[in-house]
Amino acid sequence: MKNKTLLFLLLFTTSLFAQKKTTEDIQSQKLNAVRQITIVTPASYDAPANKNKKYPLLVLLDGDYLVDPFAGTLSYTEYWNDLPEVIIVGINQNKNNERKTDCRIDKETGLPDEFGEKFFDFMVTELLPQIEKKYRVSPFKMIAGHDLTAGYLNFFLYKENPIFSAYIALSPELPKEMETDLATRLGEIKTPVYYYLATADGDVPKMQKKVKTLDENIKKLSNPTLKYYFDDIKGASHYSLVTYAIPDALYHIFAVYQPITSTEYQEKIVTLKSGYVDYLNKKYDVIQKDLGVKIPVRLNDFRAIEAAILKNGAYEELKTLSDVASKNYPKTTFAEYYTGLYYEKTGDNKKAINAYMKAYSLSEVGEYSKDMMLEKADNLK
Repeated sequence: MKNKTLLFLLLFTTSLFAQKKTTEDIQSQKLNAVRQITIVTPASYDAPANKNKKYPLLVLLDGDYLVDPFAGTLSYTEYWNDLPEVIIVGINQNKNNERKTDCRIDKETGLPDEFGEKFFDFMVTELLPQIEKKYRVSPFKMIAGHDLTAGYLNFFLYKENPIFSAYIALSPELPKEMETDLATRLGEIKTPVYYYLATADGDVPKMQKKVKTLDENIKKLSNPTLKYYFDDIKGASHYSLVTYAIPDALYHIFAVYQPITSTEYQEKIVTLKSGYVDYLNKKYDVIQKDLGVKIPVRLNDFRAIEAAILKNGAYEELKTLSDVASKNYPKTTFAEYYTGLYYEKTGDNKKAINAYMKAYSLSEVGEYSKDMMLEKADNLK
């Protein structure tokens, strides 16, 4: 437990250098105060090639101490192309004990009181519009918090059209009746929502009890638009659970973004009777439409689909895979590779050789070099 926590802290410390971290002040009319926020932009944000690229937004309550662990995890996982790059906005709430005022709840109604409503309005009408105006933010927005702020962030789900698509509640301190009311609301929402809920065996007992009741209520729902994950972390306390929960939460939200794994291949792809390329297209459609991230299909994912096609003898799909390769990597050897492979597997060596030979005038992609393509042509002569 201790060694794992230290490892995470080391990753957080060493992985921040590629990102750009700045602090800004926002003059809030709603709060009649100046509020400080921390912005972390991804390593690629200022690259000329990405001048029009938009990034998912992660808003962190308790930004004073949650920014660094979230930023470190995202920097490390993006390096391996496991998770996408994200713009982080942390709201600093430690000065003058602002978090308690920001998240004040009416004990009778269980809803934000006058001060809690002002902070809600600050986020919706001042903070987010300014961030969207200044930074290239995609429609996919996330919010996270810890204990008091983790309970407060759920009020965004009470609105008819929630402005956030994903919620990370780290050991939330749930207001009156929220363990029931929130579950009801999650069952009603028609748009895709990702919800991650965490507690630990060493959590504060009173908070842990309500969290587990909320989990039981959510698990009774049958809403297909809800992507829910509950984490009951072993060997962690109310505070140390944060370092364990952050990677779990991000991997839950961005599960579809990750490259095709051996488990996904064995359980979801190779077992299909047909539609292997359709599976690939749908995966990347979800990445773009639901997560707001547009990326070319990874070479590794092409290889996984190719392997399933060959294993099941569905050679006709190689032609469709060639079309996908042409769209993602135009004017390269890649599309001709799959065209040649189709003709090779269907016994038309002459056309296969012609396809492979076309590579001589095209750009190379990864391992699909001109030499590799010419060698395949020679082997068929």
